[in-house]
Amino acid sequence: MSSHPTPEPLQLSLLQGFPATARTAGGPPLAAARPVARVLIESPLPHLDRPFDYSVPEELDDDAQPGVRVRVKFSGQELGGYILDRVEESDAGQPLVPLHKVVSPVAVLTPAMQELTGRVAARYAGTVSDVLRVAIPPRVVKVEKELADVEPAAHAGPATQAAADHDLSGSAWTRYRNGAAYLRHLASGGAPRAALSALQGFGADGWPRLIADAVAAVRQSGRGAVVVVPDYRDLDRVQAALEDILPADDVARLTADDGQTPRYRNYLRILKGTAGVAVGTRSAAYAPVRNLGLVVCWDDGDDLHVEQRSPYAHTREVLLLRAEQESAACLLAGHARSTEVQRLVDAGWAMPVEAERTVLRRTVPRVLNTADSFEQERDPLARLARLPGAAWRTAKEALERGPVLVQVARAGYAPSLACETCREPARCPSCQGPLAIAGSAAVPQCRWCSTPAPAWRCAHCQGTRLRRGAAGVLRTAEELGRAFPGKAVVTSSGQNVKATVPDAGALVVATVGAEPVAPGGYAAALLLDGDSLLRRENLRAGEDAVRRWFNAAALVRPATEGGIVVITADDTAAVGAMLRWDPAGYAQRELGLRTELQLPPAVRVAAVTGGSTAVGHFTASATKLLAAEGVELRVAGPAPLLQTASIHTPSTQTPGVQAAGTESVDVRTLLFIPYPQAATVTRVLRAAKAAGAAKRTEDPVQLRLDGVDVL
Repeated sequence: MSSHPTPEPLQLSLLQGFPATARTAGGPPLAAARPVARVLIESPLPHLDRPFDYSVPEELDDDAQPGVRVRVKFSGQELGGYILDRVEESDAGQPLVPLHKVVSPVAVLTPAMQELTGRVAARYAGTVSDVLRVAIPPRVVKVEKELADVEPAAHAGPATQAAADHDLSGSAWTRYRNGAAYLRHLASGGAPRAALSALQGFGADGWPRLIADAVAAVRQSGRGAVVVVPDYRDLDRVQAALEDILPADDVARLTADDGQTPRYRNYLRILKGTAGVAVGTRSAAYAPVRNLGLVVCWDDGDDLHVEQRSPYAHTREVLLLRAEQESAACLLAGHARSTEVQRLVDAGWAMPVEAERTVLRRTVPRVLNTADSFEQERDPLARLARLPGAAWRTAKEALERGPVLVQVARAGYAPSLACETCREPARCPSCQGPLAIAGSAAVPQCRWCSTPAPAWRCAHCQGTRLRRGAAGVLRTAEELGRAFPGKAVVTSSGQNVKATVPDAGALVVATVGAEPVAPGGYAAALLLDGDSLLRRENLRAGEDAVRRWFNAAALVRPATEGGIVVITADDTAAVGAMLRWDPAGYAQRELGLRTELQLPPAVRVAAVTGGSTAVGHFTASATKLLAAEGVELRVAGPAPLLQTASIHTPSTQTPGVQAAGTESVDVRTLLFIPYPQAATVTRVLRAAKAAGAAKRTEDPVQLRLDGVDVL
């Protein structure tokens, strides 16, 4: 289908809106009851995102139930799909093609998931088929055979008893304002919604235990839970915390990193009800947990929560839709607070759960800024040095008490180079990409095309000498090894990310987001390259920097135990939030500024990307349809895309839409959508995309809503 063959008569009839496929008279005998199956075909084409009617042969009657995988004949091809429903009659007005075969009798698509995936597709103007590709793991035959004799669980049983035996009165939740009340509400069968600002990232009172206690509370009421985290390191920690409280067989782990077989096995365990808690990464948000009582999203500001394939749904939004649909409680937790969560708090949808200032002072480390006036008087050159004197002294003293975390912004050795003579960035002679070096004796190499440049010459001044424009994690580790002789230096970045480090005195140099956990906490943390994080050309640069700083600082021991965090960025509102340990205040300030300017998340944004002609036609068509609905939008663009623009193109992308850097993707238009009009706008954009795909008169466009990297 993706190759766009010449339309056959059957295909043309479908494009004209007939909800069925036709066949010649005659065929196998049909099922006696409900002989019509409504099938959703697995196809990335937007105009095929609707049910098609097929007849159910008598021999397939028992297995062809709603939710099962099937194969059907469609326009001369054999395609996969799911049965959505069985009905008595079709309104096609013509004979139906029979189902080709039932792939598996296991109903992997539940009615609740069918509704949820439809809502997600509608919110992101995507197709249900694309959402199901993320939600339902690929089939593994041997796993189905293993679990074929497992009877669906009738009740929670031992898991509920284990949760009831867990004493929540001494939980770390009691240290937070509204925390104890939230747990009581969960345990009594309620559906409270909260935004938790967790203080510690390690130890018995760390955030994994907070989440485990919340899950235990909801299991006491006999309900299930879904917990979604950004990556495998967080997943390991939360799973361990959950299994400390609940039986191991009540917790099912869902992540693609484990491989297809374990993932499908755990999916079926949840589907049968033998596991009542699903914990995992992005796709776990769709886990078919029975009697769902709680959804949890940890660190929703992490871009790993954004699905990299169409329709690019965010875990947080999926869980919010699910909580509303199934009347479940919701917990949005993190060390920092995203502006999206702050919007929910300001609207009264979620209740803030925060520590009192007296508790906070006893729990978090002291924060020192080397760019403030006091430190500048003591060390006038501190602003110029990458490792100011205060940071060096802090590290030296802290190494006697435990490990010291050093957070840097960039991976590699020297990720950017410049001409020694004129200071212009060094560019690749072949593709004009940035040059970098991987080690002290390495040859300069292009970061885009990987072409070595041993005989590089500056295009501006003809100079041949290079200087390092920035230091990466490896270069930083090398310099710290010389500055602190005799001390171990551990790196964590790129493909070599460490989950934990011992409590012994050592320098742990990590890129942002790759910080290991020390069981007893770090004695100190040095947050370098803060200005680089703040100066990124992105609307969320400040918000993202604050989130990364708080995540690192939460791994440091309390100030009462000598814990200290040194930040080297200029004195800004973001740094001020760190000094006061006030992530909620920063999120509120940032949201206020964006609301004034009508920027996300105060409004929604749709990005239309593609060739200039195609984008122009799509935007004009959508604008015309919206005008008929009485909707007028603020439009920005079309604007040409830079060659380095990041466009997330799905593996099953619409033909004609290519990855960034190719000639066919060259402009982008942004549509800013007020929330009261969002449902209407997304419906119209979805219809316009389907109509364009059906006509095939021009190259399709990529439509993406609420992308975190488009502004």
